[in-house]
Amino acid sequence: MKNLIVRTIRMIILFITISCSQTSPYHHTEDFDMPLITKNNEMNSSGNFEALIKLNAEYFKKAGAMGYDEGKGLCFLNVANVNSTEGDYERAHILLDKAGESLKHSENNFHKAKFYDSYAHYYSHLKQYDKAIVYSDSALFSLKKAPDSELKKKLMPRIYTNRGTYFAWKGQLGNSLKNFHKGNVLEKSAYSNCMVAQYHLYTNRLDSAGIYALRAENMMNRHKTPDVERLWIYYTAGYYYNEINQYDEAEKMLKNALELSIKTRLTYSFHIKDVYKALSDLYRKKKDKEKAYFYLSRYLEEDSRLNESRFAAINKTTDSFITEAKKESDQRENDLWAVGILVFIILSVSGMYIRKNIRLLKLKKKNLKTETDRLKNRVYEKKLQEVTELAKRNDSSFLMKFKELHPEFISRLLIINPDFENSELAFCALLKLHFTSKEIADYTFVQHKSIQQKKYRIRKKLNIEGDQDIYEFLDQLEKTANP
Repeated sequence: MKNLIVRTIRMIILFITISCSQTSPYHHTEDFDMPLITKNNEMNSSGNFEALIKLNAEYFKKAGAMGYDEGKGLCFLNVANVNSTEGDYERAHILLDKAGESLKHSENNFHKAKFYDSYAHYYSHLKQYDKAIVYSDSALFSLKKAPDSELKKKLMPRIYTNRGTYFAWKGQLGNSLKNFHKGNVLEKSAYSNCMVAQYHLYTNRLDSAGIYALRAENMMNRHKTPDVERLWIYYTAGYYYNEINQYDEAEKMLKNALELSIKTRLTYSFHIKDVYKALSDLYRKKKDKEKAYFYLSRYLEEDSRLNESRFAAINKTTDSFITEAKKESDQRENDLWAVGILVFIILSVSGMYIRKNIRLLKLKKKNLKTETDRLKNRVYEKKLQEVTELAKRNDSSFLMKFKELHPEFISRLLIINPDFENSELAFCALLKLHFTSKEIADYTFVQHKSIQQKKYRIRKKLNIEGDQDIYEFLDQLEKTANP
C-alpha cells in the first residue's frame, strides 16, 4: 500500500512537471533563446560566418537533446537570414520552410515574430516589397503580444527600421519616415540615426540628412558599435559629404567604409558594391577619371557576379550544418543537402564563366576614356530599363527612381519654376523619357486630350517658346547643368 502511494505521488509530480513545461511557451527563453540569439547576432555583426554556422550547429544538437523543437527552428532561421543576405535565395527559402515547421504555429509570440521578420527580410532582398510589408506586419503584431524581455526590446526597433526601408522602396514615404522615427526612438543608437539619415538622403533633404548622419557618427565614436553598423554609418556620412561637395571628408569616410566592407565581406559583401559606386561618383566629381573608372569597374563586377571563394566557404559551412541537421530530422532534409550541392555546382560554374568574361573584357580594353564611357552606359541603361518599366506600370516609386537616373533634371526644373508639383515633375520625367502623348495617356489612364492640356501648362511654367519642341527643350535642360 505504501509503495502504491509513493508511486502515485511520483506520477502526480511528473504529470505536473510535464504540464507546466507544456503550458509555458517561454520556458527556454533564458537557457536557450537568449544565449543563442545574442551570440548569433554578435557573429552576424562581425561578419564571422563560419563561426555563426558552427554556433547554430552546436545549438541545434543541444535543442535535440532537450527535445526543444522550436530551438531547432531558431537555428534554421539564423542560417537562413545569412543566406538571404548573401543572395543564396534558394537555400534561404528551404531553411525558412524548415524553421516554419516548428515556429509558424508556436505559442511563443517572440518566436513567431522572428519567423515573420526573417521572411520579410528574405522578400526584401528579392525586391518583393509588398510581401515584405505583409510579413513585417505579422512580425510586429506577434511581437507586441509577446511578454517584455531583453530579446523583445532589441527586436522591436529593428522591425520598425526594416519597415521604414520597405515602405521607402514602395514609394510610401510618409509610412517610411514614421517607421524610421519609431525605430530610432526605441533604439537611440548610431545605427538607428544613420537609417533616418539614409531616408533623408533618399528624399534629397540634405539639411536633415546632415543632422542625423553627424549624430550617428558622433554616437559611433562614443559607443562600441559593431563593424557592419560602423560600415553603414561611414558609408552614409561619406555619401552625405559627397552630396554637399566636401570631397576630402567624403573620401575619408568612404575609404573607412571600404575597409570595413572588405573586413566583413564574408557575410556582408553586398554592402561593398554600394561603397564602390559612391567612391566612383566621388572621384568623378573630383575629375579623377582613373580612380572613377577603377571603382566603377569594381562596382559593376560586384553587381554582376557573386564572389566564387566567398560562396565556396558559405556552401561548405552551410552543408556541414545541414549534415548535422539531417541526423535529427526527417527524410525531407535530404532534399536540403541535394539542393545545397546543386547550388554550389551552379555557382562554381557560373563563377568561372563570369571570371572568363571579365578577363576577356580587360584584354579588349583600348583606352581608359572609352572603357569608362562604356561602363557608365551599362549602368545608365540598366537603371533606364528599370525606370521605364516603373513608368509603364504607373508605379508610385517612379519619380524617386527617375531622380537617381537624372539627379540634375528635377533640380533644373525647380530652378526655373519652384512651384512645380510632384505630379507635374513626374509628367516632365515621362516626357524626358520620350514617351508620346498616347503612351502617357495609356500608362496613366487619362484621356489623350488631358495630356495635351498638361503639356500646354508645362510649356507655360517653363517659358518654352511656341515654336520650340518640348522634348528637345527637356533634353537640353540637363545638358546645361552638366556642360
